[in-house]
Amino acid sequence: MVYVPAADRYDSMPYRHSGRSGLRLPAISLGLWQNFGENRPLETHRAIVRRAFDRGVTSLDVANNYGPPRGTAEQALGRILATDLRAYRDELVIATKAGYDMWPGPYGVDGSRKHLLASLDQSLRRLGLDYVDIFYSHRFDPGSPVDETMRALDTAVRQGKALYVGISSYSAAHTAEAARFARELGTPLLVHQASYSMFNRWIERDLLGVLDREGMGCIAFSPLAQGMLTDHYLHGVPTASRAARHGSLPVEWLTDENLAKVRALRDIAARRGQTLPQLAVAWTRRDRRITSTLLGASSVGQLDDTLGALDNTSFDEAELAEIERYATDSGINMWAASSEA
Repeated sequence: MVYVPAADRYDSMPYRHSGRSGLRLPAISLGLWQNFGENRPLETHRAIVRRAFDRGVTSLDVANNYGPPRGTAEQALGRILATDLRAYRDELVIATKAGYDMWPGPYGVDGSRKHLLASLDQSLRRLGLDYVDIFYSHRFDPGSPVDETMRALDTAVRQGKALYVGISSYSAAHTAEAARFARELGTPLLVHQASYSMFNRWIERDLLGVLDREGMGCIAFSPLAQGMLTDHYLHGVPTASRAARHGSLPVEWLTDENLAKVRALRDIAARRGQTLPQLAVAWTRRDRRITSTLLGASSVGQLDDTLGALDNTSFDEAELAEIERYATDSGINMWAASSEA
């Protein structure tokens, strides 16, 4: 059961429309990328999701290959939806994706119609749902025609298996091409999910302009730069950290230059009465084209701390100018193979 009254859930959470659509998303969405597999107990997953929902985080984001191992994040979310959140399904936006390696053979990956629609059926079974609210093409696939990928997304909507569709980590040019095909099919793209942080600013060059023209929203993922925009690595590499596990934060990124920028940004955050993660999240909210910022959490305490970013999302010109000195591209876009294809 969820005990927080609806008025308390929604009064403190800002919402923005996703582009020119009618769908509003919370300022913060919860991502289940690395923390919702067999590496943590289901009770930990339940506590995080329940707390997020109680605080107005109504957008839950997963993908077919999230875990570890692959598929287990969807399974965990499915169990939570079937028990704790069964009565609240219509208050939630559930999103999943397909496009990265999922099962053996040529049909378990990429952007073909075969992969996308088969993967969506598998995801729905793991989630225990008849439909998802948003279904994404998880990455651009140069081996599949863009119109084929968009036709698969259109089919998912027409079959009633998704309410909306989106793309993730597409370049500005491929985003414009995909949006044109989707619009002609009558199922416009709702949103683009893109990596974005103070150390990874590629979307500012031209993607945000394309999204604005096409009427698409933007969900910013990895706003903490895979953990760099915290104080975890200022005194070495903790043994249980992502960097130590050789995961999504290569040790090679922890250069003296990058760590100096982290320290400077931490000092700015302290003067604002924020932690560095709170500053990093608040900074993404300064642009109205960012519909929602996607966060992960390994504990309720970590979730609550990061949600504290919403207590102060205003910046004066002097603060922004100082942040600009340190918030520079740092060679950490691990999704560049898709977004630069």
